[in-house]
Parts: sequence; C-alpha cells; structure tokens
Amino acid sequence: MEETTRKFTALDSKAEMREILSSVYNSLMVKGYNPINQIVGYILSEDPTYITNYNSARTLITRIDRDELMQELVRTYLEKK
Repeated sequence: MEETTRKFTALDSKAEMREILSSVYNSLMVKGYNPINQIVGYILSEDPTYITNYNSARTLITRIDRDELMQELVRTYLEKK
C-alpha cells in the first residue's frame, strides 16, 4: 500500500484572508462577542476557543497563518497612517 503525503495550500490571496477575517468578525458580532478582543486573543494565544463555532468561524480562522495575518495587519496599519 502506497502512502502519499497530503499537501495543504496556504491562502491564495490577501482577499481570501480578508474574506475569512470579515466572516469570523461577523460571526462573533452575531453571537454577541467583542470581535476585536476575541480575534486578538486568538492571535496572541493560538487558542481557537476564542472564536465561536457559529458559521464555521473557528474552522475558517485556522486556515489563516497567524504570522502572515500579523504581518498583513501591521503592514496595513502602517500604510494607512
């Protein structure tokens, strides 16, 4: 029996990262959480329980590489300043 390695692809674009983050943000809002606090908690701790399961938000957020997300957040913040 031949074993094959599964490959997982990173997100294709910044647009996909933005879509996922927006979806997670909206899911947190609907459930009554403070989305900024919850997302920051997740980024700092890598603990997915900061994110609700509602609308598969927890699964979606784990598709984003935290380091890439942090880089993009800092880059965007500095560019808009």
